[in-house]
Amino acid sequence: MSAAAPYARLSPDAVLAAVEAAGFCTDGRLLALPSYENRVYQVGIEDAQPLVAKFYRPGRWSDAAIAQEHAFAHELAAADIPVVAPLVVAGRTLLRSDGGFRHALYPRCGGRAPELESADHLAWMGRLLARLHGVGSRARFRARGSFDTDTFVHDAARAVLRSGLLPERLHAIYRARTDALAAAVDARFTEVDPMYIRLHGDCHAGNVLWTDGGPHFVDLDDARMGPAVQDLWMLAPSRHALDALLEGYAQFRDFDRRELALVEPLRVMRQVHWAGWVAARWHDPAFPRAFGHVGEARWWEQHVDDLGQALASLQEPV
Repeated sequence: MSAAAPYARLSPDAVLAAVEAAGFCTDGRLLALPSYENRVYQVGIEDAQPLVAKFYRPGRWSDAAIAQEHAFAHELAAADIPVVAPLVVAGRTLLRSDGGFRHALYPRCGGRAPELESADHLAWMGRLLARLHGVGSRARFRARGSFDTDTFVHDAARAVLRSGLLPERLHAIYRARTDALAAAVDARFTEVDPMYIRLHGDCHAGNVLWTDGGPHFVDLDDARMGPAVQDLWMLAPSRHALDALLEGYAQFRDFDRRELALVEPLRVMRQVHWAGWVAARWHDPAFPRAFGHVGEARWWEQHVDDLGQALASLQEPV
């Protein structure tokens, strides 16, 4: 399997064959769903609802890490928290195709985006996140890592510096600013000393589907250990929205308001990590097609300027 094109051999026939091998009779319909890190398809099933097949990017997660993601999803579902969990096939959730791709099958669950300007929607999601975190606090991930600067700043920066995308003239200032950001973030986390729990990890509006029965969460692919506020801030476009989320959250779980001081550090970590993620995946043909602007020097100039502003913000008193 080529590292330069990890999904080159994942043809439509290979996707259908993998689903058939799990015991389902496909009808030939195949729809690629939006996903860059993995490959995700809606697959038609004869005389039944379609399934969603998720093919994991080779080399990203270990089998143990994926198993912990799946177990967490099933633990949440068992607690009546609306989350889409993988199907169990012959006693397993992590499957392997003849081509060597690791994959999982999910029921198709539709829905629309949540209304982040609605106080009622935000409070509802706050209540669900509190319950999710209650389950998340019962145990620890041992193989999935955490929200830390080694992963989200230093590793990301190394990927950028190796990629050839960052203009050479910006290397020194980029390295200096990411090192300084990591130190500032670590200092803020040390000051707050938050409790780390199992999280959804990537809880933005695109990973929440709303139906007439309310919201449900999808895609635990980025589940990690971290502070509770990580699952809140991306759903809150304003302080008013965050207050509405926390109002719902408080009905089921106490929230340590000191964690609000971590919102900006977490935002900066995500900013650095996103650039590193794209740089590390640039060899995948899907990434230059989707993020062509990252190949331009002016984007990196703006990114480095943004990191400078973020550093100045983090160095101000909380």
